Amino acid sequence: MGTPYTPSQTYIDEFDPEDYYKTYYDSEEGTLTGEWLHFALRNLHETFTSGGVKGDILIDFGAGPTIYPLVSACEVFKNIITSDFLEQNRAQIEMWLRNDPGAFDWTPIVKFVCELEGNSESCKKKEEQLRRTVTKVVKCDALKKNPFEPAEMPQADCLISCLCLEAPCKDVESFTNALRNLKVFLKPGGHIIIQSVLNCTYYYVGQKRFSCLTISKEDLEAAFKEAGYKIVKVKVIPCTEKPRMDIGNQDSYYFIHARRPCS
Repeated sequence: MGTPYTPSQTYIDEFDPEDYYKTYYDSEEGTLTGEWLHFALRNLHETFTSGGVKGDILIDFGAGPTIYPLVSACEVFKNIITSDFLEQNRAQIEMWLRNDPGAFDWTPIVKFVCELEGNSESCKKKEEQLRRTVTKVVKCDALKKNPFEPAEMPQADCLISCLCLEAPCKDVESFTNALRNLKVFLKPGGHIIIQSVLNCTYYYVGQKRFSCLTISKEDLEAAFKEAGYKIVKVKVIPCTEKPRMDIGNQDSYYFIHARRPCS
C-alpha cells in the first residue's frame, strides 16, 4: 500500500524538528546514528579531503534542522550557505549557530568527523569554525524554478543535499526538474553531492507519516543525466541494519557526486 503524497502545507503545519531530531539523530534513540551517518559522513570526509572539491562557497540544500553534513565542508570552503523550506527548521539551525541553550546537540557527530580527520581533541574548535563559516540560513523550495526566491544567491563551487529531494518531489520528473533548477546556482564545473535513500515509500517524524519518492539507482542516474550533469561517482550500500517499519522502509542508501559541465 502506497503512502499518499505529502503536500508542502502539511510540512508547514505538522513537521516538528524536535521529533525529527529525536527520531533520527538523538545520541541514544536516533535510528540514523549508525549506518546512515557513518556512510554519509565518511563520503563527505573523503570527498572534501581528496583535494578536488573545495572553494569559496558551498550551499547546503534542504538541511532540515541539521548541521552534520557541513562538519567536513567547513575545512575547505570559506563561506557556507545553508537552507531549508521550513521556518521551524531554519530556527533550529540558527539556535545552534548562536550556541543557544536548548539547541540540538551535534557534539557526538562532530567528534566522529574529528576522529575521521585524525584529531579527536578538536571538537570544540571544529564547532567554532563551522559557526564562523556558515554565513547565511535561507529559505528554499525544491518545487520552484528559482528554489531560493526571493534571496539573491551567488553561484557556488559545490552544492550538497542529504535526505531532502525525495520528500518534496512527487515523481522522478519533478526530482529531475529540481536538479535542473539547482544547476544554475553552480559555477561551470561546480560539484553537486546528493545523499539519501533508495526504494523508500514513507518515513515517520514522531507519530506523523510523510511520503517519500520511491526512486531506484537507475532512476537516479537517469535524472542526473537528463538534468545536464556529468556523473563522477555513484555509491550505493544496502541497509544491513533492519529498518524499523514504524520509522521508514528504505532498502539502501546512495551517494552521488556529479558536476555541472564547464560549457
